[in-house]
Amino acid sequence: MTEFRGTTICAVKRKGVTAIAGDGQVTMGESVIFKNSAVKVRRIYGGKVILGFAGSVTDAFSLSERFEGMLNKFAGNLMRSAVELADLWRSDKIGRKLDAMMITADENTLLIISGTGEVIEPDGGICAIGSGGNYALAAARALYAETDYGAEEIARKALKIASEICVYTNDNIRCETVGREEPSAGTEENAEGKTEEKPGKKCAKSRGKKTADGADEKEGE
Repeated sequence: MTEFRGTTICAVKRKGVTAIAGDGQVTMGESVIFKNSAVKVRRIYGGKVILGFAGSVTDAFSLSERFEGMLNKFAGNLMRSAVELADLWRSDKIGRKLDAMMITADENTLLIISGTGEVIEPDGGICAIGSGGNYALAAARALYAETDYGAEEIARKALKIASEICVYTNDNIRCETVGREEPSAGTEENAEGKTEEKPGKKCAKSRGKKTADGADEKEGE
């Protein structure tokens, strides 16, 4: 039976915001593009958690549904839900391994979950999965190190670069974000949660005159 496969997902965490971006291509077998606008990134648990999946489409949906069930069971605790889901595979209660991987995140945690029971917290707040994952990961790391782009912009640009290299990835990109951007140096949040520049002290300009020998003379003297 010919499998339908979803491809590349890239996630970036920066300044309090986590973005997960995915392309829209679904490939049938090794050579046929079946769909260009598939949605592989979505919000779950009342919008508090985001996830993106790659691999066999059927297995990916099964993985995400099982994970969502765990989130509901453990009151949205992302890490515990992931570990408990992995334990089901280790104890062989699910019955078979799933040919899929998933990246999921909430405001505080970013995880990779596989259909074989692995749970990985990536280093540096950047990760990617799927056939174009290595290209997206390399691009995201370079953009993170060399630019001041935010998480969403890095994830989108990295996936766009991957789509230009990987034949199983297209540039129909969908991105979801979670979290709130941390105020940068020199700004503070007001009562409405908006950032504004901190007022600085202004130096008064000297209004003195110089005498013939170059010494300052105050006005009024």
